[in-house]
Amino acid sequence: MSSKIQEMLEGRNDVIDYAAVIKKYPWIVERDQDCILSPDSDGLLCGLFMSHHLNWKVRGFYDGKILVLQKGFKARDCVFLDMEIFRKEIKSVGQHMVMYNHRRLPPNWNNFDNCISINNLRGHDGYHDFRLKYPFATIHFLVGLIGSIQNIEISKRAIAPILFADGTWMTMVQYTENSLSWLKYLRAEEKGTALNKIFLNKHYSVHELMLAMNDFLRARDAISIPRERGDRVTITLRGGEGTPHNLVLEEENFYLLNQDAKKRAERFLALLSKLTGWSYNIANWSWNKWQLSQFTKGDFTGTSLSNRSFDAFIAKNPLSFAMTGSQNIEFTIEHPDELS
Repeated sequence: MSSKIQEMLEGRNDVIDYAAVIKKYPWIVERDQDCILSPDSDGLLCGLFMSHHLNWKVRGFYDGKILVLQKGFKARDCVFLDMEIFRKEIKSVGQHMVMYNHRRLPPNWNNFDNCISINNLRGHDGYHDFRLKYPFATIHFLVGLIGSIQNIEISKRAIAPILFADGTWMTMVQYTENSLSWLKYLRAEEKGTALNKIFLNKHYSVHELMLAMNDFLRARDAISIPRERGDRVTITLRGGEGTPHNLVLEEENFYLLNQDAKKRAERFLALLSKLTGWSYNIANWSWNKWQLSQFTKGDFTGTSLSNRSFDAFIAKNPLSFAMTGSQNIEFTIEHPDELS
């Protein structure tokens, strides 16, 4: 008797049409765009990748509690990478589950018109398909997307840091059936593609990959300090109320990342650059003259997730959100500040 996950996957032989995605969202392959990153390893890899291949400029970071954005730039003129922004005028790319029920979309669902959400592209929602949600990181989706129009070299040394993002290397083992389904959807099984070089590579045995990952983790740990892992830019502390961290007022109403935090971030970016071959061009990254916006983070703790509660939640016009469990949504509301 087949398991539930196998029953859910039965008959799913769809594959992504990268050309159609690019036609609908042509800005994703345009050069010299400004972008805002999530401040973790996935976001940093996305920024490094897009900066190297398309000369994108990193203007700031957003972690769901605060946004730091370079002086003179507006959020609506930037692409948010590794998050879905629920504003129709803002471009974003993400891999989180955001749709609750595809059979009854809220009237303001067009707020995602400029959002490339991989789960939305495949039509997966939390009500019917939570166990089938995208299991990898945003960087893998971007590599597949950009790699469909230009050659992306993936060296042996690049595989460990790319599979590290969002714990992908562990997810592949823990959620094998779903991971295989998504590899087929992303066309990673097609020889010669960048994703094929990552996921179906001939470089590593399982043991060799474990050794390469261990080396990468030790290099990451050498950058870490208490409460701050070396694979992220910490602008608020986990579990906190969104109080700015590592940010120093440099002039009236503008901030910079303190020197110790900046050195750690650049050490990690240098490590990623060395392993992937994606150059870290300091001129493309902003670390100071940041405008600071603070928001309110919340979740569905104590609230039953249903069609009705989701509709009531969406009516509040959240800035961003993600289903982090079958019965929970983490979200951000524009308060006390509004998006600049």
